[in-house]
Amino acid sequence: MRVIPYGAAGGVTGSCYLVETKRSKILIDCGLFQGFATSDSANRVPGGINPSELDAVVLTHAHLDHCGRLPLFVKAGFAKPIYATPATIDVAKLILLDSAHIQESDAVRMNRKRARALKKPLAPLYTTDDVKKVFPFFVPVDYETETIVMPGIKFKFVEAGHMLGSASVELFVNDVGVKKALMFSGDLGGDNMPILRDSKKISDVNFDAIFVESTYGDRDHRPYDATLNEFRQLLEGAIKHKGKVLIPTFAVGRAQQLLYHLGDFFARGVKKGGLEKIPVYLDSPMAIKASRLYKTHKELYDDAAANKTHQKLLKAGLSTLKICETGEESRALNDLEGPCIIMAGAGMCNGGRILHHFKNNLWKPSTVVLICGYQAEGTLGRLLAEGRKRLRIYGEEIGVAARVYTLGGFSAHAGQTDLLKWLAPLCEKKRKRPRVVVMHGETKPRLALSEKIHVRFGITAVRPALGEEIVL
Repeated sequence: MRVIPYGAAGGVTGSCYLVETKRSKILIDCGLFQGFATSDSANRVPGGINPSELDAVVLTHAHLDHCGRLPLFVKAGFAKPIYATPATIDVAKLILLDSAHIQESDAVRMNRKRARALKKPLAPLYTTDDVKKVFPFFVPVDYETETIVMPGIKFKFVEAGHMLGSASVELFVNDVGVKKALMFSGDLGGDNMPILRDSKKISDVNFDAIFVESTYGDRDHRPYDATLNEFRQLLEGAIKHKGKVLIPTFAVGRAQQLLYHLGDFFARGVKKGGLEKIPVYLDSPMAIKASRLYKTHKELYDDAAANKTHQKLLKAGLSTLKICETGEESRALNDLEGPCIIMAGAGMCNGGRILHHFKNNLWKPSTVVLICGYQAEGTLGRLLAEGRKRLRIYGEEIGVAARVYTLGGFSAHAGQTDLLKWLAPLCEKKRKRPRVVVMHGETKPRLALSEKIHVRFGITAVRPALGEEIVL
């Protein structure tokens, strides 16, 4: 039996594990590479995988870096079940359709330039029709439900606390009499985050191998209360100076999280430590649709978010929220004067409406930009967070006079302390210690978390490269 990573090995995108036994082959996740120059060449079916030979795909969650290569695999012959929680299926459909739309739009724009240069047109990575061909293979599986993939392989989803529907995967294999238990963390959320439940801490299974993410394996986020206070103070300053606040927003998770807190600030008002109400524009069709999905999956809320009285207060607080679905509504925001808050995709600033708002506002000293999520290497959001003073947006050089702040405490990924807290009940047993495989992190965070695992648990964690097999 072996596990081979075909993504997120030395980086944080493209998550994809091939789990191969004598009788079967399944994938855990099938994600898209994002954010760096070689992503186009990386986004293909790996040479070591024949999609038609796979028995199943098990999805941890619906972010594009975990589900975005599914259309490519289906095009290449995959036609078996794709297991996911019901909420993950709903969100994955939304995210994959949006991804296809972006691929198609980029191809049209690129091919206009190629035509003028007398070059052959290029096809998009995949189309909307390709994405729709994935949908019939989705099979919903509830949390804590043991599911047989085929004889000798079964799995169970447990709460990961990362986004709506996210799960860690407990995988149990009986390979011709040899039994193995594997844990794939997926992406883990930090504890005590709003709206969703915390990740489940598991102590009743003795795993042979644990594959754990390490996005922030080298550090902790700023305490959440301190982050919220800074968020409120920055907004307070922008309101005072009548500035526009631009927030590049991940459509699923971050948009709802920020709206939750804005509703609370506005509901409390200035006298009770909140904020004066100002217009808030949600300028992201996908975030609008995702917010509706959150309302249909209230069974996944934590106790505070599920409280109906609290829900009414938040709704009243967000009375100034305006939804911008059309391009015309989005363009109208260019003529607005502050103070106002504009939340627009994409979260890493590698496309979407936020780029138009940047082009029109980054050069203005009154503008405030709040970076509230992870920015992959090579993305425009990463350059902005690192202090770049000139950016190229839609072929035009734009100076950055806006004040740019990074609020890492809003991250949907667990920091180092919470990652170790999640690992503790799995690694501190007196029984056989598991093999720990550190994945889904850049070099520095992976190494730092590996060292902490060795110091705390006495386990030498491994950090495989892309395509490097782990034999069990």
